[in-house]
Amino acid sequence: MNRSAPHARVTPVLIVADVREAVAWYGEVFGFVEHVRIGEGHRAQLGLPGGSPAELVVAEVRPGRRTPERGRSHQVMLKVEDVAALVETAMARQAVLVDPPHDWEYGERQATIDDPFGHQWVLNQTLTDVAPEEWGGTTVTPRPPSG
Repeated sequence: MNRSAPHARVTPVLIVADVREAVAWYGEVFGFVEHVRIGEGHRAQLGLPGGSPAELVVAEVRPGRRTPERGRSHQVMLKVEDVAALVETAMARQAVLVDPPHDWEYGERQATIDDPFGHQWVLNQTLTDVAPEEWGGTTVTPRPPSG
């Protein structure tokens, strides 16, 4: 592993107008911690504590990179312990509620928010383990057991 690079195999890079403000917001709302700072406002590598493989890079606007505009090209899904509590925290910090918490037949509670930087997050809370075949999905390649 390289201490200068993210450790996750897939790491979203979110373009923001103010890197330092985004680092603070993602830390206060989602619990991300800053691992590497590259310049004061150029980019930062963030991760979730506790050995989670979730990592995130926030980067400044530069030629060829812009903040999101109307119409989404992507969403970021984030597994959380309590969707309702996180929605409340995020909205108190200027997030916009897109879809309120809802329980789904596939065993997840989800809500969708837009953060103040233009990125959309789908927050997931696992309620129960449900086989995809129970709600009309198909298991193609089973995931290894987590543990």
